[in-house]
Amino acid sequence: MEAEIATEVTVTLVDDLDGSPAEETVRFAVGSTEYEIDLNTNNARALRQQLAPFTEHARQTRATTRRQAARTAPGRERSSAIRAWAKKQGTPVRDRGRIPASIIEQYEAASRAVDASLSTAGPGWCPGR
Repeated sequence: MEAEIATEVTVTLVDDLDGSPAEETVRFAVGSTEYEIDLNTNNARALRQQLAPFTEHARQTRATTRRQAARTAPGRERSSAIRAWAKKQGTPVRDRGRIPASIIEQYEAASRAVDASLSTAGPGWCPGR
């Protein structure tokens, strides 16, 4: 008889602004775009204070249930590529969950630099030749 193995998963929220431990995920929308950001208590309070002059005069709308779009295979592949690139650069990145915007921006900048260097390699150039 095999012994059962227990797995415990711990999710740690990290403040998207300063990298400190976050206490909550704040959701908000502007126009037709919805956002969520993980924040510590001070940053969440600051966000709410900045929005207060607008929310005090705004009308609340009824929340609609929206089905979250399923992630596509290309989306998962891109996330995997970004995580692999970040780890290769020595940048700490979680294996699951949202990838911080700063890491995505660094990855995209590095990708653009590679694309630019390939386009200047000249006609007929092919990697591996």
